[in-house]
Order: sequence, then structure tokens, then C-alpha cells
Amino acid sequence: MGLELEYIEGQTPIDEDEKEGLRIKTISTRGELDEFEQKNIEQALAWTIRKKIPIEEILSEKFILEVHRQMFDVVWTWAGTIRKTEKNIGVDKFQISMELRKVLDDCKYWIDLNTFPPDEIAIRFKHRLVKIHIFPNGNGRHSRLGADILVSHGFNRPVFSWGNASLSKKGESRKKYLEAIYQADKGIYEPLVEFARL
Repeated sequence: MGLELEYIEGQTPIDEDEKEGLRIKTISTRGELDEFEQKNIEQALAWTIRKKIPIEEILSEKFILEVHRQMFDVVWTWAGTIRKTEKNIGVDKFQISMELRKVLDDCKYWIDLNTFPPDEIAIRFKHRLVKIHIFPNGNGRHSRLGADILVSHGFNRPVFSWGNASLSKKGESRKKYLEAIYQADKGIYEPLVEFARL
């Protein structure tokens, strides 16, 4: 019996060959997958808390990939590796590294010149990461943790609340979150900044 997943709005389907990277072969439902991924993510959160991470490290491709690996390596063999498939969202798979470099450079520029307030810098960083869609799966959760690491370690501010709800499940919070993402797609970041601090 293989992994059969149902998707809700905003979730990117995992290709069949990517499903082959599932380490825990007994997982067969979305609920089971979510449970194991959440345990893995909790370990990643503990990892981020254990050390002080300087901005220079946060804004490196190596660190961006390592965060994803820490979040999903118990569940997926491809955790922390750039996707090799095309998705219904995100940039072309061959442009991922180049686009990631642009995001990292832009974020350094925003910080150096105080272009935006700290919360907005972290939210713009998160939005650009998820828009690239670096990985086969977990891009939203990865980008939110990336914003939390940047705002807490880089700016010494509290992590975001992200609406104080699970954004992996259908509901009003996820709907508001996606609406704020769609506004950010148009260059309007205020709703996403506000949602992140609810």
C-alpha cells in the first residue's frame, strides 16, 4: 500500500518518485504523514533554539538547505535538497539556486540599509523563499521557520505567532494566511506582517 495524499488549497502535490523518498514505509495517510513530519519539525525547532545563529549564517544557501534537512530528514530522504521536478508553483527547477541567491542578497541589502522594519524584512524573506518553492514539500513550513529564525536570531525579536493556529489544515486561519500570501504576491505585505503577529 502506497502513500495516498489528499491536498488542500495551497499545498503542492508530491510526485510519485518523490514519494519513493519516504523513510517510514508504514505511513499511508495524510494524517500519519503530518504527525511524523510535525515530530521532526519539533526537533528542528529545538535545534534552532540551542545555538545563536548569526545573520551571515542565516542568509546562506547552506543554512537554508540545512533548516529543511533538520525539519524533514527523519521522514524524507530528499530533505534539505533542492527539488528536481517542476511544480504547479515556484520557479523553474533550473533557476532555484540563482533565485535563492537573489533572495539572500536582497535580504542582506534590506538589513544593511534598514530598508524595512525587522518584521517586514523577515516576512519578505519568507514570502520570497516560498515563492521560489525550493523543495519538493514543506516549503510553507520551511519559509515560516526561516522567518522565525531571522526575526529572533537576527533582530532579537519574538518569533511570529502565524495566526496562533495550524496552517497545515483547512480552516479560517489558513484561509486568512493564503489571502495574505496572495496580497504579498502583488507586493502588498502589510496583511502578511499583521497575520504573522496575530
